[in-house]
Amino acid sequence: MILQTRDIGKTFGSVLALRGVSMGVEEGTVTCVLGDNGAGKSTLIKILSGVHQHDTGSYLVDGAEVRFASPREALDRGIATVYQDLAMIPLMSVWRNFFLGSEPRRGPAFDVARARRVAAEELRAMGIDIRDVDQPVGTLSGGERQSVAIARAVYFGARVLILDEPTSALGVKQAGVVLRYIARARDRGLGVVFITHNPHHAYPVGDRFLLLNRGTSMGEYAKADIGKDELTTLMAGGAELEELAHELRRE
Repeated sequence: MILQTRDIGKTFGSVLALRGVSMGVEEGTVTCVLGDNGAGKSTLIKILSGVHQHDTGSYLVDGAEVRFASPREALDRGIATVYQDLAMIPLMSVWRNFFLGSEPRRGPAFDVARARRVAAEELRAMGIDIRDVDQPVGTLSGGERQSVAIARAVYFGARVLILDEPTSALGVKQAGVVLRYIARARDRGLGVVFITHNPHHAYPVGDRFLLLNRGTSMGEYAKADIGKDELTTLMAGGAELEELAHELRRE
């Protein structure tokens, strides 16, 4: 187990954001964290990535308890987070964005030739077909930009890749592009944490599913133990929907 939480909890003043949340991430697997807005997904991401520290419970990496003081500490342990905004500069080239903040050097100078070559090679290794790494990253589709961010994290040594709602703003085709590269990251041995509110995106690539509701866990399930329909029902709040349908039924 690369990463594990045991009864993690977090409060902000009088607001209870997370309570008693346990999950695990293994090499070469995808753990999907599902929940609606306000379920606690963002708080969990920020604890895992070192933005926040937990108040209760335990956070373990490689079996040892950790309490990261910053995202840099998490990244140094191989835990990389790709947020929805991607931290990319649209007018800069694909290769420039690939190395943004970690530029290769030849002496004091930026090694542009190496940066171009490595970016192209790494994208190809992930099966990402970018026509020209000199094109501005803003000209890529949403799915392609997400894929570049995934390849960048893999290249810089991520062992755990946390993806914050990478398919939420994408259509069916572009979401499929991102899911394909999530599977490729998994197949390269990374542990992937896929945050989403969409069970139809989670189920095809997920190995385990953690469901959150108002900061608490509704359970963690292996794929063998839960079908897509059941996952969707739990996610949608089946009992509440049934009660609502009864209320709305015409007499």
